[in-house]
Amino acid sequence: MATAPGTRAVLKNHHASASKVREVLDLIRGKDIISARDILVYTERGSARPVLKLLASAVANAENNDSIPADELYVSACWADEGITMKRFRPRARGRAGAIRKRTSHITIVVSRMESERLVEVSRKRSADESRRTARRAARVRRSLGDEAAEAPATEVEAVEVETVEAPQVETVETPEVEVVEVEAVEVEAVEVEAPQVETVETAEVVETTEVVEAEAPATEADAGDAPEAGGEDSEGSEKN
Repeated sequence: MATAPGTRAVLKNHHASASKVREVLDLIRGKDIISARDILVYTERGSARPVLKLLASAVANAENNDSIPADELYVSACWADEGITMKRFRPRARGRAGAIRKRTSHITIVVSRMESERLVEVSRKRSADESRRTARRAARVRRSLGDEAAEAPATEVEAVEVETVEAPQVETVETPEVEVVEVEAVEVEAVEVEAPQVETVETAEVVETTEVVEAEAPATEADAGDAPEAGGEDSEGSEKN
């Protein structure tokens, strides 16, 4: 396998076991490039996408390095070798450890030019497939439009003479030139205005005085008997005087 002729592409340390990758490689071995691409696109496997990228790399190497068109290539050989195995452990019950082996693989794809007889057969098959797809599309369109629209004859359209009308000429009007007058800026002197002085007037303090006037209570009849006669006291004083 290592000495298979053709243009190759190699993928190292792919994170998948070699047994899983071999199931995908078995689907495209010996197929032409277009068929191999279609198979890998619709394959529901985890390794299908990396293998598809590796196939595109091998085709690009053949086109650039060996000048072989992609339509004339086919997958002549493909294989997967075991790579390194990474050992991991998972804790289990009663203090034990379960071993985990993460396997890798090395994938190789070799593409070569098809023989002339096979190339003619593949080209004939592709043209037949294309014609069948075209017929299916036409049938789908007829079903969507309906049988009446599909079977209706094409109506002839009478030719209509179109008269050409010359566009009227438009006279161009010259716009008068406008003179631009420059105006000189006038300098304005700033005049300082003194603010008038305001005299401060002292306000006199006003003190309010309140006089307390004691009002004499009116004399009652009981007090009138005890009180001395006003006339007697006055007479004595007058006599002394």
